[in-house]
Amino acid sequence: MGRKRATASTGALQPGVFEIDSGTCELVRDTFSDDGWVVNVNDVPSSHIDMNDPTVLEFEYMRWISGLVRAQWDSTFPLRALHLGGGACTLARSFTAEFPGARQVVVELDGKLSELVREWFDLPRAPLLRIRVGEARAVTETLSENSRDLIVRDVFAGATTPAPLLTAEFTTHVRRVLAPGGMYVVNCGDRRDLSLAKQEASTIGSIFPHTAIVADPAMLKGRRYGNIIIAGSDVPIGDSPSLARELLGGAVPAHVWLTEEVTAFARDAKVLRDQPRSTSPESTSS
Repeated sequence: MGRKRATASTGALQPGVFEIDSGTCELVRDTFSDDGWVVNVNDVPSSHIDMNDPTVLEFEYMRWISGLVRAQWDSTFPLRALHLGGGACTLARSFTAEFPGARQVVVELDGKLSELVREWFDLPRAPLLRIRVGEARAVTETLSENSRDLIVRDVFAGATTPAPLLTAEFTTHVRRVLAPGGMYVVNCGDRRDLSLAKQEASTIGSIFPHTAIVADPAMLKGRRYGNIIIAGSDVPIGDSPSLARELLGGAVPAHVWLTEEVTAFARDAKVLRDQPRSTSPESTSS
């Protein structure tokens, strides 16, 4: 496979396929925008960056997450955010613009991908934005109590989120790390039966007293597969009238469900749990 190397200068970015730790990523020019670039990871669209305007979010689910966050805190809030799953750091980059006092950490498993996006794009430097290479759960478990206001989980291995990041045990770690009034937001990719989304909503609802879901109506009715945003907090979230109007006015109109509707949606779904570790033959022998 040919490999075209892009330079660090944003004006000299060149499309190409690049080796990363998990396989390959491809840098593609956005054909609909002079300033836009798309990063595909292992042939799956992962991120979109507008070089001139960090608040441009081409992926609809990112706009929904941004709307939830901006409805919860105004621009003067010194947001402390943890992003589990990095890609090109599109959402973190937008929060830097929306919340000038923000301090953010992006956890990305693929170290080479992190190096490339730092080279390609105008990402803020530490302490505004730090990229930490590591596995999302392992990093979360090391963080101090009450040390973050926002945790966003957007981690995929192929088309699925790794099972250790779905469970009540992991979500308990998330709540420990969140400060009072903090919010946990996950990007759930699901099929038309919505079985995973219901289980995720049940799991998050078992840990947080307040929940919200954002998705387009067709997805919520099981007419197609796609992304559902699920959020949890110890305070009410998603109940801003301005958020509802913003979501309805998007390119893909979306609805927001609050705790009562989320609870009804997940009523018959099981809470996801860590699988017990298998016992090796050596440990059971006498």
